[in-house]
Amino acid sequence: MSKNKEVTNNKTTVIIGAGPAGLSCGYELAKAGMNVEVYEASPYVGGMARSHELWGQKVDVGPHRFFSKEKHVNDFFISLVKDDFTLINRLTRIYYRNRFFNYPIKIFNVLGNLPPTTIVQILWEYLRVKISPYKNPKTFEEWVSNRFGRKLYEIFFKHYSEKLWGIPCSKIDADWSAQRIKSLSLWEAVITAIFGNIGNKHKTLLDQFAYPNEGTGTIYERAADYIREHGGTVHLQMPVKRVVQDPTGKVTGIELEDGRIINADYVVSSMPMTLMVKGLDNVPEDVTLAADTLYYRNTIIAYIEVDSTDLFKDNWIYVHSPEVKHGRIANFRNWSPELIRGKNTTILGMEFWAFDNDPIWNDTDENISELAKSEISKLRLVPEQTKILNTHILRVHRSYPVYETGYQIPLKKIENYLDHFKNLIPIGRYGAFKYNNQDHSILMGILAANKIAYGVDTDLWKINTDMEYQEEAKIKDVYNNPQN
Repeated sequence: MSKNKEVTNNKTTVIIGAGPAGLSCGYELAKAGMNVEVYEASPYVGGMARSHELWGQKVDVGPHRFFSKEKHVNDFFISLVKDDFTLINRLTRIYYRNRFFNYPIKIFNVLGNLPPTTIVQILWEYLRVKISPYKNPKTFEEWVSNRFGRKLYEIFFKHYSEKLWGIPCSKIDADWSAQRIKSLSLWEAVITAIFGNIGNKHKTLLDQFAYPNEGTGTIYERAADYIREHGGTVHLQMPVKRVVQDPTGKVTGIELEDGRIINADYVVSSMPMTLMVKGLDNVPEDVTLAADTLYYRNTIIAYIEVDSTDLFKDNWIYVHSPEVKHGRIANFRNWSPELIRGKNTTILGMEFWAFDNDPIWNDTDENISELAKSEISKLRLVPEQTKILNTHILRVHRSYPVYETGYQIPLKKIENYLDHFKNLIPIGRYGAFKYNNQDHSILMGILAANKIAYGVDTDLWKINTDMEYQEEAKIKDVYNNPQN
């Protein structure tokens, strides 16, 4: 992208949130010589993509891989990480009914793990749905059943998805499936199983990714340092109460929780959209109702330190088995060697998901730790005689925007309302209510910065809607003036 418009250096941008979206935006604005102030509620940067010390090692908040063909995102990564990264050979498997299934699917692995009667059912259901598919599928259940058949949907999609979202698959919008697995079908999966993922056609099947040696959070720690070194500020433990407007409704800055007003020419918000909107002045009733309709899912990560160096080779495992509550396990020993710090133990991160009123969200750390130890034993991922040395529970509030069927209607109403504020820019997973990977959020931040610094006319709402899952070599219909 050529930046053919001059930067207005005396403009000040306040950024709410120091996650991937907020810090990529701040980094690009600082590079352009703009005045930048970042306000983060927590004591750390990186959001859900942060890294932290634990028992003499380093871990992430769940597994976060980096792979992008998008030049602006790669430039951001390389400019900060440089050569301080490792190319990780991805190994992830699906655990279902006491069996491990390779991901991507390998035909002989499937044949060896499933009884012949189940395989016949899969093929029969696939043929049946091809003859009589759901017309205009609106739910995750219908969309996936159309693509794979009912039986395969029940085995490899239903239980995991319902753990993640906390609602039946019949209430999850088809948008999520379209974003995550795009055009992959049973036939494509079989071809991939036999011949491999030729040309990396489906981004969900990528088998290698870049990973900063000191954890994913390295990217954002260095972005924050760059902002500070170039005249900007990154304030931690300073939660924002609301976006401030003048009597005409124009956005003029933010109000902190302590009552201080911070003036700004632009406000970039990665705080949860629903909270931000309801904090604005004179919001129309229908927009407030729309914000009340949208909601988020929480994450609980149970970290377990195991007295072993050889548990399993996966980077992470998707747990589809309905008999346990957790849905994913990361093995941080199988990422960068620098994370381990020479220790002879393994740290696992088990993810549970919950709403605010779910019992597990309000349970004690001790009880969740015991549940995690019980479930890891039930899966037999930790041998019975192997000692569990430590546990640690981390709660992440509002970590996933929930795509309940019909969510687009209230979301579009909010988007249309926010478009009236020319100097208020919502970005990121929380701020734009998009189920972003860090790559999508980084791209949102970069494009927001170019909108502010260079006047590039950009429709940020289209990020992670018409782009192929994970990453895409081309940005489709995002720039309204493609000559830039």
